[in-house]
Amino acid sequence: MNDFMTPQETARRASAAVDAAVGAGRDLGLTVTDARVLHDLFSVVVHLAPSPVVARIPVVLPPGTDLDALAHRQRAELDVTRWLAAQGTPVIPPSPLVPREPVRRDGFSMTFWQFVEEDRGREPDYAANAESVAKLHAAMRGYPGRLSFLSAAEPQTLAEDLARLDGRPDLIDPSDLDRARREWRVLEPLVSSRTAFEKAFPGIGIQPIHGDSPPANIFSGADGDLYSDFELVTLGPVEWDLAALGPEIESAYDRGARRNGVRELDGDVLRFVNAVGMLRAIAALALAPQLPVLVEYLGPAVDQWRTTPFAGGMAD
Repeated sequence: MNDFMTPQETARRASAAVDAAVGAGRDLGLTVTDARVLHDLFSVVVHLAPSPVVARIPVVLPPGTDLDALAHRQRAELDVTRWLAAQGTPVIPPSPLVPREPVRRDGFSMTFWQFVEEDRGREPDYAANAESVAKLHAAMRGYPGRLSFLSAAEPQTLAEDLARLDGRPDLIDPSDLDRARREWRVLEPLVSSRTAFEKAFPGIGIQPIHGDSPPANIFSGADGDLYSDFELVTLGPVEWDLAALGPEIESAYDRGARRNGVRELDGDVLRFVNAVGMLRAIAALALAPQLPVLVEYLGPAVDQWRTTPFAGGMAD
């Protein structure tokens, strides 16, 4: 089946997102004469220069994505980052130059952020980042807003993406897909129900967490590191934010946890979140027709998953 977007089609998609962001920014009173794409993968991120504003426009989404539901998630991100910034936590904050609300235009739902100059000469130090994430978790414990339990796992979307992979041997071997579906039947109840999770893991606290691998989402600003990309902010165990990053990163987090007064990682919960994280990588293959590079990006994750215990050992 050859339904993969061509480079020309993905370029047109990015151009349409930029045009929508420029138009929305101008409607909001921003001066935009030199828009510049900073990043283009799952989202198009564009600096609306010369205004110190960055628009982020999600462009790779499951078919039939409800833009109202997307906007709800974007509002949570805007509120959490606004609150963290007000507490003095180093985050990339929403832009103060426009209303802190998602904006819909031309079929896109976008958010607007303060432009921060990047220190492009620095290589990420993921161990140091993981230590820092413990401090972020300590700060997030006080967030007063309402968040859903493990919405970052996107259980409905995950199930639908696995279904879309049926009959797609070009994306995943049928035997691998069968295993993934069987694993999801084991793991889904603990993802979808806080009560079931707390019964399976008694004494493991639930709190607001970043939701999307924060050690990999720390922005190297010219004036210091900033936490960024809270698109999947959620309630959950802190282990979720360290899923699939390996023992070295887990140990680094524990050092930060001891220093910042949060609990260290629990091995049983890590096995659970690692297993769910692997399934999310498998399910993401369903988005490869929209983003063909995913086949290459996710190949190593699929190979690693094949070597792991079934459902992370949760079925034992």
